[in-house]
Amino acid sequence: MAGKRRSRAAAPVAAEDRVLVLQSRALAEEEAAKRKGELLTRFLKHKLAEERQSSARSLHKLQAQWRAVLREAKAAELRRDVLILSRAFARVMDRKDSVIESMAADLEEAEEQHSRALRSHSLNVDRLLQLQRCRLACLEDGYRAQLQALRAAFEEERRTIVEQHERESCYLQDVALGTEQNQAKNDLDIMLKFQSSRDDIKTESLQEKQYTRLQLGAKLDELWKQVRRALQGYAEATERQRVVFEALKQKDEKSSREMEVQMKKLQKLQDSIAAVRSRLVALLQESEEQNRRMREEKEKVLGQLQELRTEMNQMGADAHDSLLRLTLQSGAALKALVQVTEKAQRILRLAEMCRRMETEEEKVLPFYPSSLDKEEEEDAQQVLQETPVEPLAWALQDCVGLERFWQRFNKAKLEEQALEQQRAALSRRNRRLRDLLRQYLAGISITQEVLSEPNPLFAVKQKSCILRVLPHAGDDCAVHPKTRLQPIHGSTSSA
Repeated sequence: MAGKRRSRAAAPVAAEDRVLVLQSRALAEEEAAKRKGELLTRFLKHKLAEERQSSARSLHKLQAQWRAVLREAKAAELRRDVLILSRAFARVMDRKDSVIESMAADLEEAEEQHSRALRSHSLNVDRLLQLQRCRLACLEDGYRAQLQALRAAFEEERRTIVEQHERESCYLQDVALGTEQNQAKNDLDIMLKFQSSRDDIKTESLQEKQYTRLQLGAKLDELWKQVRRALQGYAEATERQRVVFEALKQKDEKSSREMEVQMKKLQKLQDSIAAVRSRLVALLQESEEQNRRMREEKEKVLGQLQELRTEMNQMGADAHDSLLRLTLQSGAALKALVQVTEKAQRILRLAEMCRRMETEEEKVLPFYPSSLDKEEEEDAQQVLQETPVEPLAWALQDCVGLERFWQRFNKAKLEEQALEQQRAALSRRNRRLRDLLRQYLAGISITQEVLSEPNPLFAVKQKSCILRVLPHAGDDCAVHPKTRLQPIHGSTSSA
């Protein structure tokens, strides 16, 4: 019983040991696998780094070699371009030299024409200056003669006016002297009459005074007293009015003296007005005569002005018509110039497109050499130098400068025709090749129709049943010999 219990107790212990051993082994294997994976990862990383370095070196070498190849190819291409450009530049320089020479010749001719025109213009200007000087001299002589005549007339009129003024002054002085003498004589007569009448009145008054004094002595004293009293009262009452009366009296005397002076001046002015009126009447007559002449001249000038206005209106209408015609013609010319400009721009665009499509040979040698020999060229030159008879030949004389253009145009046209013919030949060849291909496809297919007809792939004595494609004798553009279809050779068996 005890042995069984020990064996039962030992069995779980052994099982646990085995489990532990297995676990330790598994851990060891896992550790080994992990170390192996790490080693493999490091190895692969190292290998990948080496591969990357080697690929980078190879790529660098490849790029260097490719650059060298490209550099050589580009250098060769640039050499060819430089050669072509040098030839083109030499050709352009030759053309420009010829153009410069022609322009220099044109410039010399233009300068010569300009010098001739300048000389003729100088001569014309000298002639015009001489004519103008002569005209100015004539006008100056006329002006001087008119000035002398006007001066003489002015001096004569001035002398006449001065003499008339002197005569009138003497006349007025004589009149004034006579008037003064008459006035003095009249004053003297009046003074004498006044003194005589005063003496008479004084004597009569003295007599009457003596008589009245005797009769009215007593009354006079009494009345004198009354008058004295009244005079004293009146003087006292009218003292202010007396002062005013005295002032007015002095003023009246002064005004009377001024009136006398003014009357004298007025008389003189009336005399001068009468003289001026007589002169004014004469001047009015002269002015009426001058106005009449001026009116006649005005009517003549108005007639001439009307004629000039009529001529100016006619000239304005003619100028308006000519301006209208010029406007219409200029509009038509502008339209024609626009059309010519558009045509020239189109030609330039086409020329630029043609220049881009030129080949290297055409860039170097734009004009092909003539195919005529020397005698034929001499005959052609002789024909060109002959005087044309037909209108078309005359018209072609204006297009001699376009000979190079027509030469290149004809060359392009011939090349176009050749390309069209080559295209037609290639189209025919393509069509034949399609027929052959269709026959070949029909030969390799198995149908009732194919079996009933001869097989095109069947060959007898090394000759095929397929039709041979050969160029026709009438083709304008022959196909290259290497591109012709040859007969199919094969064995005597079917395909």
